[in-house]
Amino acid sequence: MARLIITTTRGKLKVIRSLEDYKDEKNQSIKVISRATDILRVLGQSTTGLSLGQIALRVSLPRSTVQRIVAALEFEGFISIEAGNAGIRLGPEVQSLAQARSSAIRDRLRPLMQQISEATGETVDLAILEGNRMRFIDQVVGSQRLRTVSSIGESFPLTTTANGKATLAALNQTEATKLIIAEFEEYPDTIRDLSGLLTEIETIRAGTLARDNDEHTEGISALGFAIKEPGVEVHAISVPVPTSRFVCKEAELEAALIELRDGFAG
Repeated sequence: MARLIITTTRGKLKVIRSLEDYKDEKNQSIKVISRATDILRVLGQSTTGLSLGQIALRVSLPRSTVQRIVAALEFEGFISIEAGNAGIRLGPEVQSLAQARSSAIRDRLRPLMQQISEATGETVDLAILEGNRMRFIDQVVGSQRLRTVSSIGESFPLTTTANGKATLAALNQTEATKLIIAEFEEYPDTIRDLSGLLTEIETIRAGTLARDNDEHTEGISALGFAIKEPGVEVHAISVPVPTSRFVCKEAELEAALIELRDGFAG
């Protein structure tokens, strides 16, 4: 005789006729969670909103299945369906979770930033990837009288900054290339070498520090590296220095950053 199994879902009792039925339902629940995760991951990897058809193609699921999961995720606030052609994007609940995680990482990186500043005497910036730009979220001001200081909350491009290049190197090649091309198209009057930049990104990806040699702001150069952890946006630490001093102590700065970076990662 089959046993009755009673489960609860959101406070409601549900009777399942047999253990086999219970296992089947459990497997279905796991499958739905896995599919929902795939959809969230695809949205997180896209710099623009996606349509149902685009999502279905990328996760290899029927459009009707994607539509049901998307509706449930929207109800819970994990995705937002924008008006017009803006498409489907990650929602406020995902952003809230990411911000909480990012805050924890910021607190964990603060001692490393202080160590770098003490070792070099320079200002140390922490930035996070937001869309297609870097936004400064923390800073340790250096002890040098002539120093560079940016405002917390200020945003900067990816392809002309040390933290931006480091972040591009931390992304997969497809996503990095997409962001680079989008930035080039945003500033069509700026003459840039796409091939040279892609080669530079590959060099950074291999382990060298990212560099800004008077590229973003004349008179300011910088070195930087990225911190990439599962479930959060890429963070990048950079050390901006007046170029007049940078050219004299570049090797010293590089050695200090690599030692502290590798020690933190290890």
